[in-house]
Amino acid sequence: MKNMPQTEIIVAVDYRRLYEELLDKCAALEALIEKLQREKNGKGNKAPPFSNFAFEFLTNLQYKVKSLKAQVDAFKSGQKYTDMKADFKAQLAEKDKEINKLKQELAQTRCQVVDVRKKWEQVAEDMEKEHSKELSKKDREIKALEKKLLDTQVKLDGEKEKFRDKVRELYETKTELEKEKDKNQKLKAQISKDYENSSLSSSQKPNHKKIVNNREKTDKRPGGQPGHKGHPRKRRTPTVTVEIPAPEEYVDSPNFRPTGKIITKQMVDIRIDIVTTEYSTPEFRDVRTWQRVHAEFPEGVVNDVNYSGNIKAFAFLLNNRCNVSIANVSDFLSELTGGELKISTGMICGLSKEFSQKTVEDQEGAFADLLLSPVMNTDFTTVRVNGKNMNVAVCATPSTVMYFAREHKGHEGVKGTPVETYQHTLVHDHDKTFYSYGDKHSECNQHPSRYLKGNMENEPDRKWAGQMRELIREMIHFRNSLPDGDKDPDEIAPGKVEAFEARYDDIINLARDEYEYELPTKYNKDGFNLYKKLEKYKANHLLFLHDRRVPATNNLAERLLRSVKRKAAQVMAFRSFDGLDYLCRSMGTVASLRSQGRNVYDSVASIYGRAKK
Repeated sequence: MKNMPQTEIIVAVDYRRLYEELLDKCAALEALIEKLQREKNGKGNKAPPFSNFAFEFLTNLQYKVKSLKAQVDAFKSGQKYTDMKADFKAQLAEKDKEINKLKQELAQTRCQVVDVRKKWEQVAEDMEKEHSKELSKKDREIKALEKKLLDTQVKLDGEKEKFRDKVRELYETKTELEKEKDKNQKLKAQISKDYENSSLSSSQKPNHKKIVNNREKTDKRPGGQPGHKGHPRKRRTPTVTVEIPAPEEYVDSPNFRPTGKIITKQMVDIRIDIVTTEYSTPEFRDVRTWQRVHAEFPEGVVNDVNYSGNIKAFAFLLNNRCNVSIANVSDFLSELTGGELKISTGMICGLSKEFSQKTVEDQEGAFADLLLSPVMNTDFTTVRVNGKNMNVAVCATPSTVMYFAREHKGHEGVKGTPVETYQHTLVHDHDKTFYSYGDKHSECNQHPSRYLKGNMENEPDRKWAGQMRELIREMIHFRNSLPDGDKDPDEIAPGKVEAFEARYDDIINLARDEYEYELPTKYNKDGFNLYKKLEKYKANHLLFLHDRRVPATNNLAERLLRSVKRKAAQVMAFRSFDGLDYLCRSMGTVASLRSQGRNVYDSVASIYGRAKK
């Protein structure tokens, strides 16, 4: 075998090293034994004998030395090496057999592997071909599927685009629908506005709702009932007495006898007589100047024919208080007098100017009274003058009224009115212009009550409007039920007032929560704006609970302006601003006379009898 010499060299080198190691060990042991013997011989009999352990150790060393020497001798003789070499050759031969056997098995295995590899390669080739076929088939199927997928994707993209268009169209439609719903709701709210849920006057909504009679229906006839105190017509002092004789069938018959009672009944009539007083005086001529002179006529007797204050007062009040047209006033007076009194329309038209000029001092006194009043109601309304919108302002207390014709509202309209320099409490309808004047401000609570009712109809899901409207009703009822006196409501019932204010705050918080949960639409923000207004101007709306002089509403100013609106509806449009100004000054004086409880007709007649200044 080619590898044998290399194997023998390795074995020889190993035995040589082993032999050298044994020699070293033998030399070391011999040196140790000799040292121990010298120490023993050198000490003589004086040294103590070895212990059993030392003796055994020494003996063991001697045996080991002997064994090692035997081994060294065997190596020196070469016998051991020969035996080992023979044994090694035997083992090596055995290993060669095993190697040959393994080589044979390896050759067989290699043949099998080659055979298997060939078969595997054939199988792999067949499988590859089959796989290639399958792959080709799958590739074709994949390409078909990819094409189908591409077509489907194109169709899907088209459908998605159509779907997006439909969704966009649906969204736009829904948005438009919501807008139309909001617009519809706003229009419904506008259509349903009347004098009960908005600031519209009752005259603009003539179709009033039928007032429901909640009383229990009975079989009694309408009118006075037995057992109830009657309310007959007031008897008057007779100006003419007519005695009706008793019928003869009662006087001459023994079946009837007088009771001593006289039954009287009155027929009240009215008669208009024309009383014409003619004044005459002789005329003279000054021979020096040829000027004609005569005695002074009484005040008011200027023209050939003059009308007294009674006639002027009748025509003036009929035209401006009863809102009868000028032509109808003239015709009515003519009919009342049997055609004897026919007043020209021009004279009737000038009555307002004359009345205004004769009441300048009354107007100045009313202006001063308004400035000194602790509380004053004020408001504006719009009228038509010669095709343009003008305004009428009213300033009023329970006893004094003044109207002012103005071309504009706002600060321009306030100029020249008592509001401009007023220093006390103003009651108005949330016209922010008025917040620049006066010391304190009270908001009308009648307007919010109407607006709240409209909000209840337009936003039925929100609860705050109904609660606030009920609270305002309770507060006004509480204020009206208090006795007259010098104490303010919060002094008479402080706990009640505090409870009202707490409920007010709770309802405002409820409104805030409801509008934060569901925001109002841009077409219907009236309720939201009303809530913000009530929140911001709480102190102004509740001032009447802290000051007995402040009314809960601005109804005084609104009622006074209603007469202006009725007059404006009658004339349709005033011809000039001056005519409107004269009318406003006159109506203010008439309204003051009425609020002071004076006889309006007699007072107006006496004013027309005044001398011009």
